[in-house]
Amino acid sequence: MKQRLLDLLRTTLSWVRRHKLRAASMLLILMMLWPQPVRGQFFSPCCAIMAAGLGTISRTLTHIVGGGLANILGIDRTMAKFQTTVVWPVNLIDQTRGLVASLGSTYGQIQTITSQPVQSATLPASHQLEQNLLSADSANIGNTAADYTNVYGAVPPATQASPEVQNMVDMGDAVALDAMKRAIEIDNLAHLEIQAANQLNAAIQKAAPGSAPIIEAEADAWLVRANAYTQTATADLMRVRAVGLANQGVTMKLGASASSGMMQKLQNLLK
Repeated sequence: MKQRLLDLLRTTLSWVRRHKLRAASMLLILMMLWPQPVRGQFFSPCCAIMAAGLGTISRTLTHIVGGGLANILGIDRTMAKFQTTVVWPVNLIDQTRGLVASLGSTYGQIQTITSQPVQSATLPASHQLEQNLLSADSANIGNTAADYTNVYGAVPPATQASPEVQNMVDMGDAVALDAMKRAIEIDNLAHLEIQAANQLNAAIQKAAPGSAPIIEAEADAWLVRANAYTQTATADLMRVRAVGLANQGVTMKLGASASSGMMQKLQNLLK
């Protein structure tokens, strides 16, 4: 191995002696292509300029942009504090939720009281009519007329009453049935309103401050409906009262007619 290296070295030196110009050219090319050591940034003018520029950018971001962002952050914190202490104070919201929870228990007690049975009829026919009237189920309205007839009887035929009496009885029965049917409807609506009130109460307990106005608007809408149902019930009471007054008027008219007929008969007998 060592002998081969010596032979190669002798051959190379012999080639260099014979081709001096080529050997010098190749050596110059190798010196030009040989990699140079990298200079440190401290000694490079280009890197110093770049470092100065980066320092300027850093100072700009820190003092100018960063100062503006700090002011914006301070304003946001002030607004958040104002909202949590003045607009939507957390302690008052918690107190309101506690009040709503206590009122929820009160609603439960009211519902328990109103659900107590009040049926009092003892006879089969009257018990069936009473059960229908207190069912609070509008599906039972179709059975009200038959139950009413079983208790109060039907309109007398023409052989048993005059047309005036028939009309008066028929109208009185009709208005009484209308009021009974309307009472069943209103009771059913009242139960639905109680369910809606319970749902609103549960929603208020879990509502965020921003959603409270939406729930309040829905509660106002239900209040308008409840007022409409109350007005309907009042109208039914007015109709019942009006028919009662009309029946009293018919009774007085029939009495006057009967008195006139009696006086005529007495005068005929005296003659």
